[in-house]
Amino acid sequence: MCTHEGTRVGDHHTTEAADPAAAPRLRVAVSMLSLVPGGMGGSETYARELVRELAGSSRVAAEAWVARIGTGFAAEVPEHVVAGVTGGATTSARLVTLAQARRHRERIRRDLAAADVVHFPFTAPVPWPSGGTAFTISLLDVQHLDLPHLFSHAERLYRRRYYDHAARRADSVVTISAFAKQSIVDRLGIDPDRISVAHLGVDSSAFTPNLGERERFVVYPARGWPHKNHARLVEAVRLLRKDSPDLRLVLTGGGLDRLGPLPDWVDVRGLVPPAELRELYRTAACLVFPSLYEGFGLPPLEAMASGCPVAASDAGSLPEVCGDAAVLVDARDPAAIAEGTARAIERGTELQLRGLEQARSFTWARCAVAHEDAYLAAARRR
Repeated sequence: MCTHEGTRVGDHHTTEAADPAAAPRLRVAVSMLSLVPGGMGGSETYARELVRELAGSSRVAAEAWVARIGTGFAAEVPEHVVAGVTGGATTSARLVTLAQARRHRERIRRDLAAADVVHFPFTAPVPWPSGGTAFTISLLDVQHLDLPHLFSHAERLYRRRYYDHAARRADSVVTISAFAKQSIVDRLGIDPDRISVAHLGVDSSAFTPNLGERERFVVYPARGWPHKNHARLVEAVRLLRKDSPDLRLVLTGGGLDRLGPLPDWVDVRGLVPPAELRELYRTAACLVFPSLYEGFGLPPLEAMASGCPVAASDAGSLPEVCGDAAVLVDARDPAAIAEGTARAIERGTELQLRGLEQARSFTWARCAVAHEDAYLAAARRR
């Protein structure tokens, strides 16, 4: 694959057998110009782990394209830092990134055209590929169509073009749950045969389960977005504290300042390092995950891999992800959240064992294989 004015870093590792008769690997360009490291939550974890798995693929030869802010993110494969595209976390910086990519689009398109398939894991095709290039997008959910009142008019317009229109044009679409796939079919009218489900994974080796005593707090790792439902969780813990006044609530994630004043028994940690979050999973009495909408939902599986009992919402993909290894609750009712949390803590030993087994069934290797299948399907459609 050709290089360009940007910097190419990293070595490419592969498990391809040294067989001269073997079919050549499909050349895949993973384009991530909208990446903002440290600010994209689960979608960032997904992209990072996918690239790591593709580095060892025997079917795909992957290379990555990033803006300057993303330098080093995909070091496991050949990485191209695109000259003239800076990237950034704010709304204005995102608009600047789009403008920069548009300004340099012909050069970027020429470079990407050397690939058999271009993949946009952060959905937005930045820039749009040339008409002759096969491309795949990841559309993790269509929350903006299912819950439009949670999005600004400007955000809905952005997603209409860079999510909805892109998905309809893509040669293949990757999503992360059967729930999300059905929503995409229903909302966008896309042929289900063009949509692949690639469940996210958990690296169980990164978590050390604690099956012993646990501390008197419940934890919720989630950004302060409206659908994450923090207010009802706080009310649920308030109800639990009537019988268990020593119980505390620990919140992690970005944007929690928008929640406003909180009781003194709520510990707001904000963005925490992975090691600190893993320790919270290891010691919490329960992970409570009352989100009203999830395309997947990694924290319940990460908690399960840590031996932490889980109470989760019965909405979106969470029943699909949690199976019978969590207590599912009606997250629109604080009393139901409280009751489900109490049951999860009471059933701790049972849920710990079920959770460990459930977490082991979701691997990044399986996720990557589903992507390889989607790339091959996209290439055949051209």
